[in-house]
Amino acid sequence: MSDFRLGDVIDDHCIKCRRVTNHSIVSLLTGQPAKVRCRTCYHDHDYRHEQAPPSKKDLKKAELFNEVLAAAAVPEAPPVVAAAEPEEKPKKGKARGKKA
Repeated sequence: MSDFRLGDVIDDHCIKCRRVTNHSIVSLLTGQPAKVRCRTCYHDHDYRHEQAPPSKKDLKKAELFNEVLAAAAVPEAPPVVAAAEPEEKPKKGKARGKKA
C-alpha cells in the first residue's frame, strides 16, 4: 500500500493508549504519513511506523553504559615533562628601610 491519502486508516503505536491501534492520517510528507490521529483517544502524534518508543529507563541505562565504554576506551596519555628552565639569580639591590 504505497498510495497514502489523508484520512486513510493505518496501524501505529499510540503513546497515550500504550498499544498499537487504528490511526487516521492527518498530514503527509513526500507521500508518506507524517502525523496521525489515534481513533481511540484522538491524540495527534508523529507517525512511528508501529514502533514503541524506548522507555526512559532503557535510555538512561544506554547512556550510562556508553559513558563507561568511553572512559575505558581512552588510554591515559603519559605525563608531559616540561624542559627545565635555568633558575634566575636574585637581583641585588638596596634594602629598603636600611641605611648603608
